[in-house]
Amino acid sequence: MRALGIPFTERLIRLDAPDFDTQLATVYDGWTVPVLIDGDKVIWESLAIMEYLAERFPALGVWPQQAEARALARSMSAEMHAGFTALRSACPMNLGKRYAARDRGIDCAADVARICRLWRKARETFGQRSGEPYLFGAFSAADAMYAPIVTRLDTYAIEVPADARAYMETILGSAAFSEWREAALLEPWVFEADEINEVAINDLRNTSTH
Repeated sequence: MRALGIPFTERLIRLDAPDFDTQLATVYDGWTVPVLIDGDKVIWESLAIMEYLAERFPALGVWPQQAEARALARSMSAEMHAGFTALRSACPMNLGKRYAARDRGIDCAADVARICRLWRKARETFGQRSGEPYLFGAFSAADAMYAPIVTRLDTYAIEVPADARAYMETILGSAAFSEWREAALLEPWVFEADEINEVAINDLRNTSTH
């Protein structure tokens, strides 16, 4: 929504807050975030929110305009939403740390190879034709879905082919991502369950200029 210029007001609920359930109950009767509130409409789960936004703002290009590109973008986003469990397990998302490169296991490597193939297919089939740097040319929901994957590959110094690294730099250098990262670095709390048992080579929380 930030990248596409859709205005919204954010309400942050800490996942470990003792009254998390109570706070969330004021919004809807589920257990997961994010949740989008638009008037009397309540939409939860990332993909459902993206589909709602695509209908709500059809001119903004939430999904690619071309039908074939849109189908691939949706398939890739669904696979990211439900898959890559080995990468998620071996490399918890952590915007505040940088770790040295090492072998993260064969299953994690298989996930990374699959991700790089998907990115290459999207870029070669659709993205490069437009001359723009995102998966399908202009920024879309698919790029938003893969941003957390980009951060994992970057945080854990996972080696990827040059074309995948170029796409990662596009995401990491985008204004919306930079704002997201800076906001994360300002958060004072740390979830120990998501901290791996390794010494970080760089702690960005201690080097952030904000």
